[in-house]
Amino acid sequence: MSGPRQGRLVDAYDLVIFDLDGVVYLIDEPIPGAVEAIGRLHDEGRSVSYATNNASRRAADVAELLTGMGVPAGADEVVTSAGAAAAVLAGRLAPGDRVLVVGADALRDEIGEVGLVSVDRADEEPVAVVQGYGPRVGWAELAEAALAVRAGAIWVATNTDRTLPSPRGPLPGNGSLVAVLRTALDRDPDIVVGKPAPGLFRTGAERVGASRPLVVGDRLDTDIEGAVRAGMDSLLVLTGVSDARELLGAPAERRPTFVGYDLRGLFDVDGVVRVPAGEPASGGWRVTGDGLRLDGSGSTLDALAALCAAAWSRSVACEVAPTAGSEPARTALRELGLTG
Repeated sequence: MSGPRQGRLVDAYDLVIFDLDGVVYLIDEPIPGAVEAIGRLHDEGRSVSYATNNASRRAADVAELLTGMGVPAGADEVVTSAGAAAAVLAGRLAPGDRVLVVGADALRDEIGEVGLVSVDRADEEPVAVVQGYGPRVGWAELAEAALAVRAGAIWVATNTDRTLPSPRGPLPGNGSLVAVLRTALDRDPDIVVGKPAPGLFRTGAERVGASRPLVVGDRLDTDIEGAVRAGMDSLLVLTGVSDARELLGAPAERRPTFVGYDLRGLFDVDGVVRVPAGEPASGGWRVTGDGLRLDGSGSTLDALAALCAAAWSRSVACEVAPTAGSEPARTALRELGLTG
């Protein structure tokens, strides 16, 4: 961690809550080092939880997917936005009420599990619309949802992630599909269940009675902001959506406690750094001037910590590209994707 290296990050927490897409895997392929890191947590008897905004799988399906990748996981360790959305609707509606479902079969199954009836058309008079990610969602489903909401149905979105990560780059997420309805209806959903709302993280912590959880995510606008709202420390890993450039411009509500390359930073003291908002100096680096000039030498992660400290100390978001004042600085900026 920043400054003199301390103990393993994981030793300071009694639960690690993982996002999935971009943290543990990309689509269905594990991210290098993830399987080994989570396996090590299990071997040490540590509590883990998985909190995902992806509503296309039920908790048992997520656990099965993880187990197939070599990560031992149980359905009781998984909290999904689909299950959370169904629970919210069950608390507001009467058993047997109709809900128009826009999304994958997993979301329909969750709606049925809580005693509600899923329908596909607005003329079936649903009292609510629930919208989650589904790879086959198209115009026809969105049109029915728009008609139902205009007729007075409650509109619940499982999440509003604009994109989801993939090996080919970011792809449209549920937030992009929600934006279609938002444009057509000229209004926002009545309820957004998933991150950055803190509910998924709090549910994961409550299940195991954790008092000091650590949230691990790849997105500042969902995982990290959700952790801040929940009052939990967080680790941003640079394996998914958010990168170093986005981190430098992050507002206070989206700033993680730590940054690491990947999940190996949970155990490797050189693979994670605290990102303070104090002096713009860290591990042999210093940042000076209005242009975020990086001088000195040291580890690349310590360079990122120094840059964050300088950028975050400003009263307005940093939009200036950092510059290098030494050859090691040029190397560090290149490794962080902060050149060009």
